Amino acid sequence: MKTLVLVEHDGSSVKDATLAAVTAASKLGEVHLLVAGKGVGGIADAASKIAGVGKVHVADSAHLEHQLAEDVAPLAAALMASHDAFLAPATTTGKNVAPRVAALLDVMQISDILSVEGEDTFTRPIYAGNAIATVKSKDAKKVITVRGTAFEKAATSGGSGAVEAVDAGGASGKSSFVGAELSKSERPELTSAKVIVSGGRAFGSSGDFHKLLDPLADKLGAAVGASRAAVDAGYAPNDYQVGQTGKIVAPEVYVAIGISGAIQHLAGMKDSKTIIAINKDEEAPIFQVADIGLVGDLFKIVPELTGKL
Repeated sequence: MKTLVLVEHDGSSVKDATLAAVTAASKLGEVHLLVAGKGVGGIADAASKIAGVGKVHVADSAHLEHQLAEDVAPLAAALMASHDAFLAPATTTGKNVAPRVAALLDVMQISDILSVEGEDTFTRPIYAGNAIATVKSKDAKKVITVRGTAFEKAATSGGSGAVEAVDAGGASGKSSFVGAELSKSERPELTSAKVIVSGGRAFGSSGDFHKLLDPLADKLGAAVGASRAAVDAGYAPNDYQVGQTGKIVAPEVYVAIGISGAIQHLAGMKDSKTIIAINKDEEAPIFQVADIGLVGDLFKIVPELTGKL
């Protein structure tokens, strides 16, 4: 069985989410990668060194510079003539491209898989992760998105995949790149951080949220996250949101401060290795999943904790 994995990159490096998708693909069979973009020779070389990769298909063209889904999907669909499964990370990019590939192939997409049980059988979460469904696909071609936190990341060295240029096709004309407003931070990216400090609505204001959490995160070398309630209240930007409708994370340590532990939030972080919760409500649901819980006023505890680090 031949698999084709979409390489997610920022033009300079392969993103970690791709490495988890490679691990999932390796459980199905031979792993091939698709690198699309402009001037992506360096990305292709790096991708060829990923452990377990047999071949890297490179589509290098000016119209692919911003990797618009409307241009990448037809490219992937064409390559599926010689592949049995298409896998993409369950990220914003992957969720944008994969459904289009599935539509072009006229097959059902299998979303957010947690494990590979066989060539046609997979598990995936339903009901915000409160139940796990085992699904079996009868489609000849599989289109799959992979939950990055459910699979180990493939090693970035040790591979010796062959690099092969493919026809990049032409621009679809269905969409155009207008601009990008990217938030820049010296902190680790939320989905790949080993330590995450998250805040909830209990902080009461954007000012207190950043005044208390940012110094703690800096001391820990952590990324900053937020509950949906905190984001909806305007305390933190959307890209901080952890949860079913935000980012799915599984760091070594997750510190939840002032977060009650709604099902929506737990769905995004309950796979964390160690969960530390700080909340003044001892009945808060977050304590049911926490490895370490501290009941108290976050406005006293957080500055004290930061000061002792």
